[in-house]
Order: sequence, then structure tokens, then C-alpha cells
Amino acid sequence: MQTTADAPLPESTDNATATRMLPGVRALAPDCDGLVLDQWGVLHDGRQALPGALDCLARLRAAGKHIVIVSNSGRSGAVNAALMERFGVTAHDYDALVTAGDAAREALLARDDDFHRALGRRAYVLARDEDHGIAETFGLETVDTIDAADLVLVLSWTPGHRTVGDYESMLRDALARRLPMVCGNPDVTTPSGDHLVEAVGAIAKRYESMGGAVRFHGKPYPGIYAMGLAALASRGVDARRVVAVGDSIAHDVVGARGAGLRSALVAGGIHRDALGITPGELPGAARWARFAREAEALPDYVVATFAW
Repeated sequence: MQTTADAPLPESTDNATATRMLPGVRALAPDCDGLVLDQWGVLHDGRQALPGALDCLARLRAAGKHIVIVSNSGRSGAVNAALMERFGVTAHDYDALVTAGDAAREALLARDDDFHRALGRRAYVLARDEDHGIAETFGLETVDTIDAADLVLVLSWTPGHRTVGDYESMLRDALARRLPMVCGNPDVTTPSGDHLVEAVGAIAKRYESMGGAVRFHGKPYPGIYAMGLAALASRGVDARRVVAVGDSIAHDVVGARGAGLRSALVAGGIHRDALGITPGELPGAARWARFAREAEALPDYVVATFAW
């Protein structure tokens, strides 16, 4: 399975008026047999299920839709499944869950491309304390200092508790040693309650801007979509009848386009300030036109929230 971080497609030239504004997911359902769903900002905000999300999942399942959750979390699908149980999202609500961490693990175990094949085995891991043991499942040995490392592995942090600035010294040391970095969570912001905070992927973006070599896994890169579509194909779903739903243009919409999928943007997610709305609202035509002129790609549909 290909899990390397190929370049996303170039910017879209779509006309903003080609995007359909929908009153809810119910209007989208006849157009698809399967959905690739984002997690944060669509199903929950990291603290609780978002309004209408659980009901929407139940209605989609009752309508016979197959659902794969594709998340940029650096944690495994199994860990994320347990997290979502706390928010009321159960294994009955979806068919499979794959994460950026899963995609990074597969790439590091397979080492079937030049970048991963050249990596050593000793990793300096940026992750929550409870996630440090994950590196062992990647075929890596965790080390405590940059000087002892062959690579830096970026997986997770607690949103709102850290900033990129906290890691500047470490990044300079890693760059001085020309250490490659593998990022298993490319999100640079994430919802935390009713506002957005820096996400751990911002560290990898900063390292890349400094001249460091970084390989990203997760959305918008093709490997994670290949995993999600394989899960849907195993259930008889044709990719032409799949819609990807997420709240990020750069990750969900660009990623869907690169995978050859139609996409639906949840307007009340990370772009709500740029769209001048509060969750539950759709953007007006003029505001959407201004937003669309700057967007990397445009979705096929927009819904206010992931609600029926």
C-alpha cells in the first residue's frame, strides 16, 4: 500500500458558483453510497460531540450508507475509536477508522520508498506522554535526546498546552544534525471547544520552513485516502459514489480532489471566522465568493454543520 506523502494537486480553478449550498446532510445522501468523514470539527470538537452529529450518523447508517472516518490524528485508529466512544460515536456508526498515525506507521514498517528506506531506527518522538510507546509499533527505538536520534517523529500533543515556539531550540538542534522528520499529524490548527488552537503539525511545517526534510502523512496526501477507499471498496462501494466530508479546504477538500473524490465542506469548522459565520450558519453568496477566490480548491457541496 502506498503511504508516501505525494504532492497535492495544484490550485483549483473551479468557479465558486459550482459549489452547492445544502441545508443539511440529508440533501447530500442521495448522491453517495459511502462517506469519508473527518473527525475533529465534523463529529466532535475534542470535548464533546457536535450538535446533530450523532443523529446524522444514525440516519446515514439507517439509509444504508458506508462510512470510513479518516483523521489526521497521530494516534492509531484503535485509540481514536476509544476516544470517540466517550463522545457517543460507537463502532456501529462507521465501518472503519484510519489515521495519519496509521499511515505513518505503515510507511515506516514497509520502507518501500527512498525517503523511508534511508531512515535510521532511533527516533526522538514528539508526542503526549501516553503516546511515546506508539513508536515501538512503528519499528523504532525511542531516544531521549536529539544527539542520539536518527530522525524526529511528530505524532501528538495536548491542544492548547504547547506552542511551536516551545520547540524552537530542539528544531535548531535537529536541523544542525540534518535529521529527517516524519510527521504523523499534519494539522496546523485544531478545534478546542469554541476556538482554534495550534496543532502539532505546525511543528513540522516550521521545521520544513527552516530547511528541514519532512515527510507528511495524512490528509491531504494520497496514502491515507488509499487506506480509506480500500475499506470502502471491501464493502462494495464504488469510489465514484463516495463523498469526503471535512471542515478544512487545505486538508479535506484538496485531499479529496487528489484522491478523485467529491467533497463537502462543513462551513462551521476551522473556516468559520473567514466565512463570517457562527456554527449552524451557511455563508452568504458575497462572503463565499470572496472566500472562494483565495481557496486552494473548492468543494462540490457546503453544509453548515454535519447535521441531518
